[in-house]
Amino acid sequence: MKERDENMLGHYLEDTIELMDSVATWEESIKVAAEPLLNNGNIDESYIEDMISNVHKFGPYIVIVPGFAMPHAQNNGGVNKNGVSLLKLENPVFYPEDKEVNIVMVLAATDSDGHLDLISDLSAVLADEDIKKSLENAKSKDEILSIIKTAE
Repeated sequence: MKERDENMLGHYLEDTIELMDSVATWEESIKVAAEPLLNNGNIDESYIEDMISNVHKFGPYIVIVPGFAMPHAQNNGGVNKNGVSLLKLENPVFYPEDKEVNIVMVLAATDSDGHLDLISDLSAVLADEDIKKSLENAKSKDEILSIIKTAE
């Protein structure tokens, strides 16, 4: 196993977690979730458009487990540096095919290999039903970050 930073996912999420009551559409959920990455210079507006366009083209493949979406797209010049952001909604939004989502985690990678460790960390988090339930019930950014760092 190669060396890497511990708490990688938690490290990326330190300044990019948002909590909201609700959003009107799934498209808005992607825009709001990606906003911290846009503001930090990780991504350009074109990356947000690509993520939304992919769901219109390919359906809700980004809803990877019930309640959890991971919007991402190929880097066609819209990703400046790797990053992850998370939006937790108190009231779920519906993605195509009536897929209910209340956690949206945007993944931005400069290349196809750049996010494999992050996906591995995320898979470990989502594979644990207790951790997933804790995330769904979290009420603050600090609580979400603590859950993820503990899970890693």
